[in-house]
Parts: sequence; structure tokens; C-alpha cells
Amino acid sequence: MRCIVAIVERGKADKIVESAKDAGASGATVFYGRGTGESEVKRFLNIHIEASKEIIIILTESSKKNEIMKAMVEAGELKKPGTGIIFTVTISDLIGLHHRRDFEE
Repeated sequence: MRCIVAIVERGKADKIVESAKDAGASGATVFYGRGTGESEVKRFLNIHIEASKEIIIILTESSKKNEIMKAMVEAGELKKPGTGIIFTVTISDLIGLHHRRDFEE
């Protein structure tokens, strides 16, 4: 199992999640956050980075990770500076996912 985490500009999560679902994700959790690096970026690079963020969390099988991430990067244009970040975390213990049997088989 892998956990895909994307932190993007506010208002972009819906488009990114839809692309992830089209690529094989079964669902996502989206919540809101506020970045703390805005003042440092403004001071050094003289550009505005929105502090309000959307955080997307997707749990998926390792075999689907690359395709889902690729779709998310394209939908969110995450290779462009200042648009967001995406990373994965290995899941070692998981309790409460109703379709867990699908992952164990």
C-alpha cells in the first residue's frame, strides 16, 4: 500500500482528484491547510505564494501509484514552480478500510 499526498493551491483539488480517479484511484480525502513559507518566498524571490492550501490524501495499491501520480501531476501542473508538491509514503499498518481484502489478495 502507498499513500499519495499532494499539497496544492486552494481550488485545484477537485480537478486533481478527478484525474486520479480516472487513473485508478478509488477515492481521496481532501482537507484544508495554511502554509507557513509564504513570507520567506516573498522575501527571497519577490513572488506571491497563496498560503491557503488543499491537501489530498489517496491510499492505493503500490502497482497503481505511478499512474495515479502521473495523472495528478498533469492535472495540477505540479511541475510548474509554486503550484504544489506531491509525494508518497509507504503504509505498513492499516485498519478500517472496508475494501482492505482487495489489497490483501
